[in-house]
Amino acid sequence: MSGGPALQPKSGTDEFIKGLWKENPVFVQVLGMCPVLAVSNTARNALAMGLATLFVLVMSNFVVSSLRRFIPKQVRIATFILVIATFVTIVEYLIQAISLELHKALGAFISLIVVNCLILGRAEAFASKNGIGRSILDGLGMGVGFAFALLCLGAVREILGSGSLFGIHLFHDGFQDWVMMILPSGGFFALAGWVLLFNHLKERGARLASVAEEAAP
Repeated sequence: MSGGPALQPKSGTDEFIKGLWKENPVFVQVLGMCPVLAVSNTARNALAMGLATLFVLVMSNFVVSSLRRFIPKQVRIATFILVIATFVTIVEYLIQAISLELHKALGAFISLIVVNCLILGRAEAFASKNGIGRSILDGLGMGVGFAFALLCLGAVREILGSGSLFGIHLFHDGFQDWVMMILPSGGFFALAGWVLLFNHLKERGARLASVAEEAAP
């Protein structure tokens, strides 16, 4: 006699969506805080760092998943770091070729993508244990979630701190800039506000789902 229905494995869509909402790297897991707070003073810098991290995350997940059966357990962490560092070098040269100004603005934080615990964590916890397709979707979901969070922070900080968005002025000359928002302390305030809003929306959604479940026949 069976003990109940078996748990269904997660679909590819679930692997992608979890990084956007349920397991958002910034607003839920609070990972990679160094670049999140350091480069999110403008929307442009935040988006560039988010896209760079997305590229490294997807490509490293792809390579780690492809080679997972050939990497000895004793050197897996060193191998993962080597793979990540390779793609970080690629993305750094790409940014430098596209815009020297942007490369200078991001500075050493591009190289620090190598030690971003989000990327190494996904390689160790997911890509090394799953197939290529699921690993790519996991990297895409987490990367897009990370880039989205950075863009949210960068947009708020630039609008309030400079009265502009992507360098385009939004208010009249009488607008008083909140200079604090483009300073390091402003990053903490913006992050706290977004985390509070994110948690409120998650709890509200869970309550609505619970009420709907109870009301169902």
